[in-house]
Amino acid sequence: MEIHKIETNKKKYLDLLLLADEQESMIDRYLERGDMFVMFNTDLEPVSSAVVTDEGDSVCELKSLAVSPQYQRKGYGKQMVDFLCKRYADKFKYMIVGTGESAETMSFYKNCGFKYSHIVPDFFTANYDHPIVENGITLKDMVYLRKELSVCKV
Repeated sequence: MEIHKIETNKKKYLDLLLLADEQESMIDRYLERGDMFVMFNTDLEPVSSAVVTDEGDSVCELKSLAVSPQYQRKGYGKQMVDFLCKRYADKFKYMIVGTGESAETMSFYKNCGFKYSHIVPDFFTANYDHPIVENGITLKDMVYLRKELSVCKV
C-alpha cells in the first residue's frame, strides 16, 4: 500500500469521501482548503482517503477518513491515521477529529490514541439536509476527540 497526497482533481475520489461524510456540500466546505491523501493498493485502486485541515492554534483536523467497504477491518484506517499523525507532528501540536456518537467509530479513534475533547450540540441536525444515521443511530451532536501529535514523532 502507498499513500499519496492528492493536489488536483480531489473530487475524483468523491465516492470515498462520501463514505465518511455523506453530504457533498459539507465536503465542499473543507476539501479545497485541506490536504487530501489517498491510499492505493498495488493495482492502484484507492483503498482509503482522508483530508487534513489547518484549524489554527497548532491544531489540525482529520476529516473524511474513509476505507472502501471491501478493505474495512483490515487495519488500513489505522494505517492512514498513523501516517497522518507522523506527517503533521512537526507542524501541529494536536490533531482533532469530529464524529458521531457511534460506539464503533468512537472505539476506532480511541484505539488510534484519540481522547475525548468536546461536543458541538446539534451539529448534524443543524448542518445536514437529511438525518445522518450511523450503525442504526440518528446522529445529533458532533463529538470531538483529540490526539497529541508529539507522541507520533519518530
